[in-house]
Amino acid sequence: MSNVEVRLVGQHDFVATNDRGASVRVGRKGAPGAFTPVELLLAAAAGCAAVTAETLVTRRVEGGLVARADDVRPEGAHELDAVPITLDYDISQLDAAQRAALDAAVRRAIDQLCTVTRTLKSTPPTPVTLPA
Repeated sequence: MSNVEVRLVGQHDFVATNDRGASVRVGRKGAPGAFTPVELLLAAAAGCAAVTAETLVTRRVEGGLVARADDVRPEGAHELDAVPITLDYDISQLDAAQRAALDAAVRRAIDQLCTVTRTLKSTPPTPVTLPA
């Protein structure tokens, strides 16, 4: 289990740190050098899909693997309508059967193993605890 702590370090400026010492700046939209909370959610979804697919993809194709998640919501809305994830890697050296097999394997792995996308699909409760 991992925990993340987000600490205020300046006006509208936060640092998220995990228990292994990694950190990332978090801020409002437009804050230089910082991710917004929604961007971190998108990074988590794309990152989880990429980490889950990495071995399946790199065993079969050469080159890089890029994952992208898009912010899909009406302007000014405070809830995402969807979190579409796109994986990009070079399948030009694969024949049709190999492409289909890789596609099925990657989709199955993400559907079964990607904690972030599985969690987004299930909409778990998110209780907030405030000082008493």
